[in-house]
Order: sequence, then C-alpha cells, then structure tokens
Amino acid sequence: MRIIIHENYSALSKWVAYYVAGRINSFKSTENKLFVLGLPTGSSPIGTYEHLVDLHEHGKVSFENVVTFNMDEYVNLPEDHPASYHYFMQHHLFSHIDIPPENVNILNGNAVDLEKECDEYERKIKELGGIRLFLGGIGADGHIAFNEPGSSLSSRTRVKTLNYDTKLENSRFFDNDISNVPGTALTVGVGTVMDSEEILIIVSGHKKARALQMAVEEGVSHMWTVSVLQLHKKSMIVCDEDATEELKVGTVKYFKDIEQDNIKHLPEV
Repeated sequence: MRIIIHENYSALSKWVAYYVAGRINSFKSTENKLFVLGLPTGSSPIGTYEHLVDLHEHGKVSFENVVTFNMDEYVNLPEDHPASYHYFMQHHLFSHIDIPPENVNILNGNAVDLEKECDEYERKIKELGGIRLFLGGIGADGHIAFNEPGSSLSSRTRVKTLNYDTKLENSRFFDNDISNVPGTALTVGVGTVMDSEEILIIVSGHKKARALQMAVEEGVSHMWTVSVLQLHKKSMIVCDEDATEELKVGTVKYFKDIEQDNIKHLPEV
C-alpha cells in the first residue's frame, strides 16, 4: 500500500486529478475498450472533480469512453434532492464533462426491488470486466462507501442500515438536522471495491487522522474497513499533512522519503 502525503488539500486534489486523468489517457480507451472508473461523493473528492473538469476543458482528458460506477446512494431520496448523490455527481462532475449519460451508473435508491438493483449493479460491473480504478474517500471511522464498522470485508453491493455516527456526520448536507438523513442506503461492498484493479483513497483533514493511523499502522479489521487496503495488490492512499497527525513520525518520514519524487511532480497526463 502506497501512502502519498501532500502539504494540503489543494495540492492533494490536483495530484489525484492528474493521476486519474493520466490513467484514463494511458489506457487509450475506445468505444469497444471502455475505461471503468469507480467514483465517490462527499467532501473529499470535490477538489479532485474541480481539477478533472479543468483538465477536460483544456483538452487534456476525455470521458467519452469512460464508464463510471458510484459507490452509494440513499434510499427513498429523490434524485433531484440537493443531498442525493445523483445530484452531487451531476453538479460537481458529470454536467461539466463529455461522458455519455448511458455510461453513468449510480445505484437507484428508489428502485421497487432494492436487492435486485444491487445484484444488477454487481452484474453490470462484471460484464464490463471489472473496475479498473476505484477512487474513494473514507469516513472518520474509517468506512469505505457506507461499509461502516463491523461490515464484512467480503461484502457485496447491498442495502445498508446507517448508524448514528454516519447520519450525524452527513447531517451537514441535510440542514444539520439528523432526522432528515435517510436511515438506509445502497452501497457497494468492501469486496466489490477490493475486486478493482487499482484503488485510490483520498484522506484529508485532522478528523480523518485516527482512521488513517488505523489503516496504515494497525492490522486489517472489519471495524476499520479502509484497513483492508493492506491486502490489495495495487492500493494507494493520498492524504494531506493534517490527516497524518496520529501517524508515527517514523512512518511519515518513511513514506515521504520513498514517494518524494511523486510528491514533487504531478503525474503525467
């Protein structure tokens, strides 16, 4: 597992955007050879999406032959609700790039049969050959997507009841009223993410410092689902200085040393 530490969120976001764009470009996708990209919502990827839009507007990357799968969506929340992940993705990314609408996949939290919706999501990912790069963020308790503490590390896309901490954290998107946060969501599983060829997780801010420490310096645990990245053959955490506050000084020095060239230079696009 690689750990790339940037000075701040702005530098982190730009580096991740260039990395994602570079991976898309190097794949040389066509209409018969699609690049499959997993995407998150929340505050962590907003800066990355802004830079991806800028790269697209300057002709540095095209999403014409990219297929996306988002991590999750609330149940029984209208797609045009400002806190829905359909709305979030359109607002921050999809409406600004050239991705065909039919190439966008977001779980339908208003489906008549939610379990069937989850099964079809898994099936479609497999039909496309799996996710090549899964971009993600984490919660303060180290959860990936809505795979909260206690989730099986082999879990698949499913209906998930959200715990109090998750609803409290997300209440900022619902007028700071926890009673407005849906109690259930659809989410890809830990196993779904782990099936990806490559995983890149964004970790920013002091609030995520404990989760980063558990993911990097402690063992694999279903109580900190991000820690499963230790078992993936090609996983990377890109973080800022604030998120490293609970890591050992030696750990920070080690990763800064071995990744110093990657920290200094933007990935090639």
